[in-house]
Amino acid sequence: MDLVLPLWFEIGSLVVLVLILAADLLLILKRPHIPSTKESTLWVVFYVVLALIFAGLMWVFAGGEYAGQFIAGWLTEYSLSIDNLFVFVLIMTQFAVPRRYQQEVLMVGIIIALVLRGAFILVGAAVIENFSPIFYIFGAFLVWTAIRQAFPGGEHDDEIKRENFIVRMLRRMVPISNDYDGSKVRTVIDGKKFFTPMLIVFVAIGVTDLLFAVDSIPAIFGITQSPFIVFTANIFALMGLRQLYFLLGDLLDRLRYLHYGIAFILAFIGVKLVFHAMHVNELPFVNGGKPIEWAPEISTWASLFVIVASMVVATVASLIAARRDKLAAAGAGGAGTSEPGE
Repeated sequence: MDLVLPLWFEIGSLVVLVLILAADLLLILKRPHIPSTKESTLWVVFYVVLALIFAGLMWVFAGGEYAGQFIAGWLTEYSLSIDNLFVFVLIMTQFAVPRRYQQEVLMVGIIIALVLRGAFILVGAAVIENFSPIFYIFGAFLVWTAIRQAFPGGEHDDEIKRENFIVRMLRRMVPISNDYDGSKVRTVIDGKKFFTPMLIVFVAIGVTDLLFAVDSIPAIFGITQSPFIVFTANIFALMGLRQLYFLLGDLLDRLRYLHYGIAFILAFIGVKLVFHAMHVNELPFVNGGKPIEWAPEISTWASLFVIVASMVVATVASLIAARRDKLAAAGAGGAGTSEPGE
């Protein structure tokens, strides 16, 4: 089914979203601070409500299928973006970024991510338009990514190590000071110009965004082939990421089963892509180059149910396990302080 939105709606939506991002960035630059839990919560709720309003407008102008694809894509990108936060925490810790300036670092990272993902989306849309067998490749890649996600083996630490290699190269190429100078990227020491460690942090965030874009873009193309939906879903997923970072805080460490939920989503979408590739098959060595009629087409609403259920189960299981561990630790502590002989 061809999904069409009015051109004025698409252009207007992108203009409004860019203005919101610009206003958000200006607020950070004008008043760098550590956001409170209340402030972070209000911002996250604002962006979630904004995404739901956007989906409602899509429903009005293009129907439920279009709106469903946006919501499914947005939730998929949102869940994958939460996984980004684990690496962001490692980067902030490793480079000892002052908490006061972490908002600005995250915002720059989000802008880098949008630029990189925009480029990936344009390339992906062009490839899909001219080479339908790419769905086989995307599907296999997502299944492999799901297996890697389910059994990480220190995956996040490995990503930091890859970034360290780039950081070492960067230190050899440009002079970098040992200390931060507020949020400045360049500073002057004894009359000489130096880059501050903030440059290294931006590069590390950029490399991380690039790695995650490679995983996330094929995933959302498994839900919709509309470049507009893909891009806007990514924008909405990333817009609330900065506030979510401060809102979740130490809770990230308690979401121990989150990677299993994300892995299941990626595997599901990978299988869905393979089924879609079979349904539109053009490979001459597969079924004589003809579509495989018995291949099922998984609906958008079925995908949405699987995505939501996976994240809910993973989150609830993580919180139950964390509470059980806390009670066990409290019990062990109480037993350890009992009087001998009692």
